[in-house]
Amino acid sequence: MKASLPPLAHRLRPQSLAEFVGQQHLLSYNGFIGRMLSSGHLDSMIFWGPPGCGKTTLANLLAGAVAADFYKLSAVTAGVADIRKIAAQGRENRDNDRRTVLFLDEIHRFNKAQQDFLLAPVEDGCLVLLGATTENPSFSIITPLLSRARVAVLQALSEDQLKELLGRAMVRLNLDYGRDLQAAGEVLAAIAAYAQGDARRALNLLETAFINYASAAGDELPLSALAPLLAGRELAYDRDGEEHFNQISAFIKSMRAGDPDAAVYWLGRMLQSGEEPLYCARRMIRFASEDIGNAAPQALQLAINARQAYETLGSPEGELALYQAAVYLATAPKSDAVYLAMKRVIQEIKTTGNQPVPLQVRNAPTTLMKELGYGQNYVNPHRDPINPGLIRALPEKLSQASFYQPTANGYEQTIRQRLAERESLRRQRFSGVAPGRHDE
Repeated sequence: MKASLPPLAHRLRPQSLAEFVGQQHLLSYNGFIGRMLSSGHLDSMIFWGPPGCGKTTLANLLAGAVAADFYKLSAVTAGVADIRKIAAQGRENRDNDRRTVLFLDEIHRFNKAQQDFLLAPVEDGCLVLLGATTENPSFSIITPLLSRARVAVLQALSEDQLKELLGRAMVRLNLDYGRDLQAAGEVLAAIAAYAQGDARRALNLLETAFINYASAAGDELPLSALAPLLAGRELAYDRDGEEHFNQISAFIKSMRAGDPDAAVYWLGRMLQSGEEPLYCARRMIRFASEDIGNAAPQALQLAINARQAYETLGSPEGELALYQAAVYLATAPKSDAVYLAMKRVIQEIKTTGNQPVPLQVRNAPTTLMKELGYGQNYVNPHRDPINPGLIRALPEKLSQASFYQPTANGYEQTIRQRLAERESLRRQRFSGVAPGRHDE
């Protein structure tokens, strides 16, 4: 048994693009990298993809495919001085008709000034930049650099692709450790499923099981050898990254679509991944007003109660109240009429500015104010409930405005009927001319 071997993922790294597993949407004849290589070019690119999908390996192979000098830096430890040194070598190589590839791992960790420094050597062609990131480049890479480097979206490996890779790995492990151990298909399938598209995780798991399994027969690695290694499963999530926004978006849109199964699934995914439960509760409170509104007025109170229940009970008991609220919000009638009314009002205020309060609804605490007409002809609806339409509370310039337009969903149907009755009274009062309610 050999000691101090490099990790299996390193030992198994392909030596040519023909051996590379996955990313055929980029490398095939019709893929943009495949077309690029067929013409003998290699342009700067940002590889965006999940861990273990082959970003580093692909960069190395592409540099070899165009016979370029290859330099690798990590944005965690590298700085401007490192790039300056490689750029100088790149200028010398360019003058000798040779290309230079700089692979910058975790490029999203470079700050704006460091990314700015990359612009000149990439622009003048002394460096072909291949950056790698697990984060959305549109959030983490400056626009000028994105305009000079095409984004290549790499995909997590499929389970079939991982099983192909694991099959090769078993051959390499037996050679490296002088054994003749086989792995049943169910073992490779279990590892591939657990790895969730991450080749590095799959290979590390296989090597750990291979090294630690000892059997008198020693002819086959059994599924039981994996049991201690499959005790937990990490979920892809980053509370400050794109996956956070993707999953909260899926949660909100599931509730909006009236799908309680999807709603509780995405809520569960976030909670199990370590999301702050009160964040989920706050988003549901917002949803209750924005997407349900007066179609089911009790939704807002239920969402608030769910938040209070969680604060009282904590995890995990309090999470049940969040699930309850998610199911209710998903199945409740929907209306964004209040949300749209708010947007219309804000836009109107920005457009028309300081409109005067009508005299009829002004406060009149002094004799002078009354003499000036403040509060004149005001009709208290508690005293005259039949004629609320006699009150004109909007500024005169906005008398035709219609901000809140209730739907026919849920309780808003009742509101709609009441407003229609009020409008009828207004029409009768004001010479048959409706002062402004009309549907869009």
